[in-house]
Amino acid sequence: MVDPKSANTQPIIIKRKKVVKADGHHGGAWKVAYADFVTAMMAFFLLMWLLNATTEEQRKGIADYFNPTIPISRISGGGSDGLNGSSMFTEDTYAKMGTGGTRQQTVDAPKDDTKSRAEANTQEIAENLHNLREELSQKSKRLSDHLLIKMSPEGMVLEVIDSDSSPLFAVGSSNPTPLLEELLASISGSLDAFRNDIKLVGHTDSLQYRLNANYDNWNLSTDRANIIRKLLLEQGLMPSRLREVSGRADTDPLAPDNPSASQNRRISIIILTDQGPKGESRLSAY
Repeated sequence: MVDPKSANTQPIIIKRKKVVKADGHHGGAWKVAYADFVTAMMAFFLLMWLLNATTEEQRKGIADYFNPTIPISRISGGGSDGLNGSSMFTEDTYAKMGTGGTRQQTVDAPKDDTKSRAEANTQEIAENLHNLREELSQKSKRLSDHLLIKMSPEGMVLEVIDSDSSPLFAVGSSNPTPLLEELLASISGSLDAFRNDIKLVGHTDSLQYRLNANYDNWNLSTDRANIIRKLLLEQGLMPSRLREVSGRADTDPLAPDNPSASQNRRISIIILTDQGPKGESRLSAY
């Protein structure tokens, strides 16, 4: 039999059961992770589509949008795009200090057209002179044989060459023959086709005058160049185009191996392409 007194002193044990209420399907954190994953996949497939559907130039433009490599000027370009400037990806206009959408180098500096104009002018002169020689060949082979066209540092040179069979000057003098007058009449028209300045230089062969003569090859070459000047002026050449009339005697032969050859007796009509400062026309012998 149980003692009532001892029963009253027995400890009372209370069990407390912890009940965890489960959120639906273990909570909502997985939804956030799943949404991030779907968003990333959508961005990935969108990127794949863009790579397949765009050109190389368009892809460069998109890349530059996220990581600009083209410097933007603080000064407006006066265009109609954003901030009153030109589009940084345009192919026609460029940023102030940068490049166009697909250019790899900065905008080229303005080119100096002086050289290109001089080259074009030289080419035009050469074509005119060659056309002149062809026309004379068709008209008279005797006339065309007296012409030689060559290039020099000063410009195009039209050599009017003498010959023993059909001389242009009387022997040892500056008196022109009818053949020379006919030849210069044909040449003058081509010289009027352009406005370049002209130098006239006389040359002789190495045959000398008798000893102690008052007249020598220096005088002869200068006088012949001066006669050419007078004949060209009579044909309508403007005096202001003559930059120099000079004689070089036999110091600059056309045939160095044969100093006494007839082709060394010639008049060089130099059509200047440098077009430097104009000086007064002068007659000189040097």
